Amino acid sequence: MKPRPEWLDRIEANWKSRNVIWLYGVRRSGKTTLCRSIPGVVYLDCELPSVRRRLADPEAFLEDHAGRRVALDEIHRLYNPSELLKVAADHFPSVRIIATGSSSLGALRQFRDTLAGRKSEIWLTPMTHRDLAAFGSRALRERLLRGGLPQFFLAENPTEADYQEWVDAYWSRDIAELFRVERRGSFLRFTEMLLAASGGIFEASRYAAACEVSRQTITNYLAILSDTRVAHVIRPFTTRKPTEIVSAPKVYGFDTGFVARWKGWDSLRPEDLGQLWEQYVLNELQADPTPRTIGYWRDKSGHEVDFVLATPRNAPTAIECKWQAAEFDPGNLAIFRKKYPEGANLVVAQDADHPYRRRMAGVMVEFIGIGDLPGRLPASSG
Repeated sequence: MKPRPEWLDRIEANWKSRNVIWLYGVRRSGKTTLCRSIPGVVYLDCELPSVRRRLADPEAFLEDHAGRRVALDEIHRLYNPSELLKVAADHFPSVRIIATGSSSLGALRQFRDTLAGRKSEIWLTPMTHRDLAAFGSRALRERLLRGGLPQFFLAENPTEADYQEWVDAYWSRDIAELFRVERRGSFLRFTEMLLAASGGIFEASRYAAACEVSRQTITNYLAILSDTRVAHVIRPFTTRKPTEIVSAPKVYGFDTGFVARWKGWDSLRPEDLGQLWEQYVLNELQADPTPRTIGYWRDKSGHEVDFVLATPRNAPTAIECKWQAAEFDPGNLAIFRKKYPEGANLVVAQDADHPYRRRMAGVMVEFIGIGDLPGRLPASSG
C-alpha cells in the first residue's frame, strides 16, 4: 500500500495537542500499515504474548521509551489497556503513543477508564479521494467496485470468498468476543441484507421475519453494526414540520465494495454508479477531521435531499450526489429551500472538474468535484 499522507499529517497534528491517539476503524482498513509507516515508530502487536509481557509494567515500559513514538496495535488485547495510556498521558508527555483497535467500542469495553480529555481520536475510514491520488485516473471505478479497504482495492481480482472471509472474521473477532449475540446466522443474515439495501430507509420490521428474530433484536443488531462502524445510521434533518420525515433513518453499509458484492455486482453498469457515488461522498464527509452531524431530508411526498449538514452557528448545507452533473434535477432542492431558505447548496459530481455556479429553479447551486468538498463544508457543530 502506498503512503497515505493525509492520515500521517493528521496523526502529527493530533500529537501536537495530546500525546495519546486512539486510531480506530473496521478490520483491514489499513491501521497496521499506517502505524508502521509513521517515521521512527516503535511498532508493537498486542496480540503477541511476548508483547503483553513487555507491557505488564507500564511505568517501566514508558521510562524506557521516553521521547519515542510507539504504536500499540490491537491494544484491547491487553488486560488493562487504559492503565498504560493513562500513565502515559499523565506522567510521560514525551512518549507519543498511537493505539489501535477494530472498533472504538470494542476497546473501550476493555478500558477501566474512558480516558476522557487524555486522548484524541482518529477514525480511519475506507480510502478517501486523497488516498486515491497516487493510483491514476482509473482508480475511482476500481475504488467503487472493490471498495476502500486496501487489501481488496489492491488485489488483482478479489473474489466473493475474500469478502465472505472478512465477514466471518468480523463475526469471530469483533462480535463474538465483545457482544452477547447468540444467533450467528440471524446476525450475519441481517448484516448481508443491510449491505444489499445500503442507502435505503430503515424499517426494522422488514428484516425481523427474514432473520427469524424480533423487531427489538433487529434494532439491537443495528446498534452493534453502528458501534463497530459496519453500518452508518443517517437520521433525518428536521424541525418537526408536519410534512417531514422525522424519525426513520437511512442506513448505509460501511464500504462500496461490500455493498456492490452483496448486491451481486461483479462489474458496474452505468446505472450502478450513482448509488455507489453517493456512498463514496458519505465516506468523504465522514473522513473530514472536523466532527459534524450528517443528516438527510425527506418529506412525506417523497422529495429528498441526499445529505444535510447543520450546525447551531450555520444554516443547513444541502448536498446532492450525482455521478454526472447533467443528471441533477433541482426540484427536490427547491422544495427543501422553500422550507429552509438559507444555506449553501452543493452538487458533488464526478465530472465537475472545476467548481461553477448556476441558478436553477430559483436556487443558487454550486457544482463541485469531490476534491473540492472539504473546503465547502460548514464549521463544526460541536
